[in-house]
Formats: sequence, structure tokens, C-alpha cells
Amino acid sequence: MSLTFHWFLPTNGDSRHAVGGGQGTPATASGRDRPPTVAYLSQIARAAEEVGFAGALTPTGAWCEDAWLTTAMVSRHTERLKFLVAFRPGLISPTLAAQMASTFQRQTGGRLLLNVVTGGDNQEQRAFGDFLDKDSRYRRTGEFLHVVRELWQGRTVDLHGEHLRVQDAKLARVPDPVPQVYFGGSSPIAGEIAARHADVYLTWGEPPAQVAEKLDRIRSLAAAEGRALRFGIRLHVITRDTAEQAWAEADRLLDGFDPETVASVQAGLARSESEGQRRMLALHGGRRDRLEIHPNLWAGIGLVRGGAGTALVGSHDEVAERIKEYHALGIDEFILSGYPHLEEAYWFGEGVLPRLQAQGLWQHPADKQAAPTAPTAPTAPTEPAVLAPFAS
Repeated sequence: MSLTFHWFLPTNGDSRHAVGGGQGTPATASGRDRPPTVAYLSQIARAAEEVGFAGALTPTGAWCEDAWLTTAMVSRHTERLKFLVAFRPGLISPTLAAQMASTFQRQTGGRLLLNVVTGGDNQEQRAFGDFLDKDSRYRRTGEFLHVVRELWQGRTVDLHGEHLRVQDAKLARVPDPVPQVYFGGSSPIAGEIAARHADVYLTWGEPPAQVAEKLDRIRSLAAAEGRALRFGIRLHVITRDTAEQAWAEADRLLDGFDPETVASVQAGLARSESEGQRRMLALHGGRRDRLEIHPNLWAGIGLVRGGAGTALVGSHDEVAERIKEYHALGIDEFILSGYPHLEEAYWFGEGVLPRLQAQGLWQHPADKQAAPTAPTAPTAPTEPAVLAPFAS
């Protein structure tokens, strides 16, 4: 299977320095360097589209702009790029979410992907009016996705669940195509929900041995449900013509991390209920002296940012080799980002993607769309069909 790459839309601002935010943490001051205007985000989206990214992730949280509204506006300035919209299922009705997704598909020509974020920070969830505990949030997510998927299939739904209730719910128009559901989570209950409802299971960028263990567990859970999932990974990237140049850039970012900011961010992240965030924190332990936790895998971003906290760092050839290492585990989709996002999209797109293409591991999405289809054999003439009257 050809690898798929997605970029990131920095809706809390972009910078030549690492920008904080995520998992309930506030955005750092550097996030004000490049405001997340539609014009700037569209510039990033067009660059990503040009170099060969299939889609772009837009985050969710109190620290950034709304993902639905932002991507709807940016979509008008792109042609092919898909939008992986992160959203929290406990904050809106499942019927409304299904309708919004259906509308998005029609208005963009089928360019919506959905990243379901259950939420791992109690304080942030309560700010949005959600007072359930973590396990209850995941059970609600399961009910939510059940309703949404049934509606997308054109069915009428009645549900009186533990957390959600809908009666005679249906859509006037179903989405075409049905959006793919991306879902992450490292806790046992997150794995259960992913196995039942996800199309693509996402992990943050842990060392390959830890990723392999996690993927094996999710595969087993999905198999028990009679399902098979695809797998993706979320990473930052710093790739240059030489390894020395790439590590010099990582060191420059690290030099910009104020110790007081690092301490404050780490204290806030330590309160998170997210198992994935706990695993991210354990990779560096708040220290600066052992941040290369696997060849070309750097945990420095996690010192100032919640959520995805690791980066692939190295020459274009080295980064390509690490991607192949994750691919060997079963990872087919890579969601990447880098500071600043406009420039780093070009570094990766012009440096790494051609190397993967030369090895037959990647094809530009535009080339896939332009590939000719095999001619179909002529068929014998048939009797005219009898058309049924329209239903009212």
C-alpha cells in the first residue's frame, strides 16, 4: 500500500520557534508570531497540496481556532487537499455532527476526514460544559459514533443509551463518500472504542518497539470485533540536506525553551488523565539531556507542547529510513508538522517524499487521480430499464 502523508494547520499561530498548546495547556507567546488567519493557513494548505500531502489535520481545543469553521473557509482556497477535522464528540449532538459532516462532504467534493478526540483533560472538558469522567467520556464516544455511522448509512436511529438519547434521527442526505474516522487513545477503554468504530487508529510518535506493542493490541481487539483497521502516527519533523543541519535546527528550538515555561507546561501536563500524554511525558521525564530516545526520534517538542511531542530529526535519507521502519510495523499514514509550518512543508515535500517515491513507497495524490483507468469491455445491448416513480 502506498504511504499517505498529512500535514498540520496551526490554528493557534505559527512561529520559527516551537509553539505550545494542546491537552489543556495554553499556547505559548511564540504562537503570536504568525496569526492563524485564513490567508496564512490557506498558504500552508496550498503548499502542502502542491508538494504531495493528502490532507491536513486541524486541532481542537480552547487554545486554538475552531476546526470546523476554519477548514470550511480554507477549503475554498484549495482543490484536492482533504481536511482531517479534530472534534470532541461530547460537545454537540451526534445527529448534528453527522449532518455537518454530510454538508462538508457535499460542499468540498468529499474532502472531509474526522479525527475523534474524546478529551483527556478534565479541566478543559469542564470549561466546555462536560463533567463526565474519562471512562464515561469514552463510553459516550462509542454511543456517539454508533449513531453517526448509522445515520451515514441512511438509517433511522433510535437510541436510549447511558449518555446519549436520540429518537427518530435521520439525515435528509447522506455523505458521499462517508468520511473516514481517525481515532487515538492508549488506555484500555480507548482501544475498545477504536476497535469497534475507527477506520484509522492513531498513535503519537513513540519509539518503534512501543508502537509495535500498541498496534498488536489494537489489531487483536479489532479482530475480536470482526474488523481490521489501518494505522497512522502523529509526529513533528525536522529534515534537512544533512544530519548536522537538522540537529542544529533541533538545538536552536531547544535553546528557545525558557526553563520556567518548560516547568509550567510539564506541571500542567502531569495533571492530564490521558494515558497517551503520560507516555509522552515518560519519554523525556522533563530533562533536556537525553532527548534522542531512538535513532532520529527527538522528544524535545514535548517539553513545551501537549499531545504529539516527538519529532523525526535527520537528513532526508535518515528521515525516510525512520518512516520505513514505522511502515514495517503496519503504519501507512503519517500526520506531520514542523516549525514554521509553511517552510517545513517544503523541506519534507521536496526532500523526503521524492526518496520514498523512488523506492515505490509513495505516489503524489495528483498522480493517483490522473492515472488512467483500464478500458471496459463492450457489453451487449439490453432492454430499456423501467423507471420507478419518485417517492414523495
